[in-house]
Amino acid sequence: MILFGEWDNEKDLNGPKIFSESWQVSRKGNKQQGYKQSREHIRLIEEKGYQLRTFPMIYSNENEEDGTGPAKIGKIVPILTTKHLKKVGADWYAVDSNAYDYNLPEEIKKADLYKEGALKNIYINAYERSSKAREKCIEQHGYLCAICFFNFEKIYGDIGKNYIHVHHIVPLAECGGEYKPNPVTDLIPVCPNCHAMLHTSSPPISIEELRKTMVHESNR
Repeated sequence: MILFGEWDNEKDLNGPKIFSESWQVSRKGNKQQGYKQSREHIRLIEEKGYQLRTFPMIYSNENEEDGTGPAKIGKIVPILTTKHLKKVGADWYAVDSNAYDYNLPEEIKKADLYKEGALKNIYINAYERSSKAREKCIEQHGYLCAICFFNFEKIYGDIGKNYIHVHHIVPLAECGGEYKPNPVTDLIPVCPNCHAMLHTSSPPISIEELRKTMVHESNR
C-alpha cells in the first residue's frame, strides 16, 4: 500500500488534493525535495495497483513569511482510510469511490507496450489497459469526442484540458488473453455520455450506428 496525508487546507469540489504537478516547486520558486518520491508513489498506485490509504494532516502556518513558506504539519490524525485516486488536470485527489467505476471500460494506467487484456486482481477482476495505447490514440485523434464532437477544455476551461474517454472498438473482454491493439484503428476518443451510450448493448453499438441515432437540436 501507499500512504498519503490529506492536508486540511487542500480540498475543493473534487475532494482532498494529495498531489499536484504544481508542487514541484515551492511558492518561493525552490524545488521541493519530496516531489520526485511522491510522484513515484502516485505512479505505483496508478500503474502497479498499489492500494492508496490516507490520513488527515492539519496544516500549520508557523513557517509562513509574508504568506509564503514551507508547509508544516501541525498535527497528524492516526487514522488510515482506503481511498482511490482521481486525476483532474495536473492534480490528484483521494476519493471514496473509484473514479473509473462508471460501468464503462475507462483506462487505467499500465505502461506495457500496448499489451492489454491480462486479468489483474485488485478488489475485483479487471482488464488491464495500456496507457501508452491511449496516448497514441489521442495523439492521432485528439481530445474531441469522435461522435458528438464535445470538447471538455472549450466548455470547462483548464479543468477539462486533456480529458476524454478512450473507447475500445473491440471490447477487451471478448479478445481473450493479451492482445496488442492498434491505437489508431482499434481505439477512439469519446466523451463519457457517448461512451455510456455505446455500451448500452453487448456487443457495444458501433460508432457509425450511434452517430445515426443522435437527435440534433435543430430537429427537435
